Amino acid sequence: MKNLIIVASVAAALALAAPAASAADIVHDAEYYILEAQNGERWVAEDGELDARLAELRQKHGQPPNIVYVLWDDTAFGAVGFPALQKNFGYSTPNLNRMAEEGINFTRMYTEPSCTPTRAAMLTGRHPVRHGMGVVGMPHEFSGLRAEEVTIAEVLSEAGYATAFCGKGHLGDIEESYLHNQGFDEALFTPMNQLTSLYNPMGNAANAVLGLHPEIYPPDPYQLDDPGLVPEGWVMNIEGTKGGESREWCGTSNECFDELDTECEKRITEFIRRNAKEGKPFHAQYWPNFLNFLAPEMPKRSVAGLKVAGAFPKFDAFIVRLMDELEELGIAENTLVIAMADNGPMVHSPPPGWGMLPMLYRGGKGDFTEGGVRTPAFAWWPGVIEPGQVVGDIIHVTDLYTTFARLGGATEHIPTDRVVDGLDQTALLLEGDTHGRRDYVHIYAGHELGATVKGRYKRHWIGAGDVAASGMPEAYFDLYSDPREENPMLTPLIHTQGQFNQMRARHELMKKKYPDAPNAKGIPYTGLANARPETRAIADRVKAAVEAMPFDVREYLEFEIPGSDSVGDWGK
Repeated sequence: MKNLIIVASVAAALALAAPAASAADIVHDAEYYILEAQNGERWVAEDGELDARLAELRQKHGQPPNIVYVLWDDTAFGAVGFPALQKNFGYSTPNLNRMAEEGINFTRMYTEPSCTPTRAAMLTGRHPVRHGMGVVGMPHEFSGLRAEEVTIAEVLSEAGYATAFCGKGHLGDIEESYLHNQGFDEALFTPMNQLTSLYNPMGNAANAVLGLHPEIYPPDPYQLDDPGLVPEGWVMNIEGTKGGESREWCGTSNECFDELDTECEKRITEFIRRNAKEGKPFHAQYWPNFLNFLAPEMPKRSVAGLKVAGAFPKFDAFIVRLMDELEELGIAENTLVIAMADNGPMVHSPPPGWGMLPMLYRGGKGDFTEGGVRTPAFAWWPGVIEPGQVVGDIIHVTDLYTTFARLGGATEHIPTDRVVDGLDQTALLLEGDTHGRRDYVHIYAGHELGATVKGRYKRHWIGAGDVAASGMPEAYFDLYSDPREENPMLTPLIHTQGQFNQMRARHELMKKKYPDAPNAKGIPYTGLANARPETRAIADRVKAAVEAMPFDVREYLEFEIPGSDSVGDWGK
């Protein structure tokens, strides 16, 4: 297994060692070239002005801008950044709202429908379907982000940036997916999601439905497989440095889960201070766990008394500390901060009392309707981004990849042997509303194309085919007049059907030229210097069992499970 990881790592290194690329060399999805043909001359002129402005900023500060990216879970558009809406639900996030007021409040930030896909999309600039990360990662699935993917951390590292990650990774539990093996100089992360906090004795005691540990329930004489479906060797948190050893951090207790965000806030702050003192540009990512599934007694800090509303104030307090820290260090005017949620709220069978609200749009986590993929998102850059902006341009989470690379002078390190879905949105950041570079987005549900947005119109691909009295399929929505996608309309169909069909044809032909790849497979939790015996036993157990069967380990790990695109109410 280790040899496979090494081979994959070499492949990634060779990708980065390829001849320098320019923005023109980057392969985008087909639709970009339609827009370029229509807007290219204007964009070229605009890019000249942007280059001059970026050069001026670099000369002023002596280095490219620092970039801080904050990503949290499961929040509906409107739940943050709009005080009037928050009043209706009995809570407030004054500091996140301040960030929105002092910068850009994006009203059409599109993500992927669920956690893992959005996180993988941001790091790679690619729709997760292209590298097999299109579904929510769960523990013990023996998979993760491929070493061959070139992350934004790798791109910026090549341009001289210091890089750090802390928080909820959720990108796999195999060694090549560890975030310090994906380009970050230093990392502390959860390989899976918050649900891991349920997989310990305290979790079982709090939620007796699970029954995953023998100390909670009497021994079952009919359960022959010991330790059963949930190995005791699962790892909740991993830390490591680029090229250094990996270690389990803290343990699997609920206290360790609670401590992670506090520890991450400390580490990210120290990372910023250290690099500010050294005068080195940095890229820091903080993805808080934010909510503990096992905290029924958490302090209620809001009128609502709900978990989400009660958890926001702690996170919101870090945001103001972050902004104050950047200003005190004298680097705020050379630091871009992007803060956003990863997908819509968990409205399908949510835990009681959580307060995950769909608000304006229909649907939530796991859905390709707007409620699943439109999230709060803000950009803050004092002295550079004009304050008080509310922009209506479409932007997709993959766009942050190419935009960060442009700002960091690292575009040449973006790979050119694959499709990069992210488009450079520097013009939108620096020039504001109507200066975006996309008016479309494809939305996947797992490995299947769920819907396509073009301007104000949206076509559902999944669920299409119901025939109206007209004899035409009802799958077209006007998002301005029907933001909840409840009333499919004939009128959009008449003048958009051909355009949507052509968009999909171009998209599918580009995928034929650049085929999708599966995610990486392997034994989980290898390479941990301090691995517990029960953790090492996972690999030993799998290998021993498979050796007695008429297939090899690789065949077993790479087997495609029918229907595995869907994981129920936790997302798709």
